[in-house]
Amino acid sequence: MDLLKEIRNVPDWPKPGIQFKDITTLAKNSTAFKESCDLIIKKYKKKGIEKVAAIEARGYVWGGVIAYQLGAGFVLIRKPGKLPADTITEEYELEYGTDKIEIHTDAIKKGDNVLIFDDLLATGGTAKAACNLIEKAGGVVAGVAFIIELTGSLHGREKLEGYDVISLVEIPVEE
Repeated sequence: MDLLKEIRNVPDWPKPGIQFKDITTLAKNSTAFKESCDLIIKKYKKKGIEKVAAIEARGYVWGGVIAYQLGAGFVLIRKPGKLPADTITEEYELEYGTDKIEIHTDAIKKGDNVLIFDDLLATGGTAKAACNLIEKAGGVVAGVAFIIELTGSLHGREKLEGYDVISLVEIPVEE
């Protein structure tokens, strides 16, 4: 199945000039959703994954399924102030300013083999921050998986150099 055909492009959302890649159309197609999960599960099935850490919010949809199928625990990576217990925080650079993500301090045990999942790789800032966060917590990043990777001028994969990165669909983007 061509997963790209299941992804809707929404022009000028959330602001003019942005071509938003909407994966809700992929998620609602049971065959496409299953295939997208299965492709990632197959890649990491024999890698000893102990935790799948997913980035909110769309990452949770796939991340939970992937964790379940790998027999792994599931870790929520959230924006600040959304988790109820003690957290570890990682700050990262945006085009204009900074942002932060967090996990609970007890989410990762030292040496846990962790797969990070997010729906989309663009500039790589959030994904790199997630890698740093997992490592700060004592985990080992076994891989970083995405449904979509925007290639070309964004250079997101370059920020993840040294990590095992998989993306199911590559979409070229130019500035």
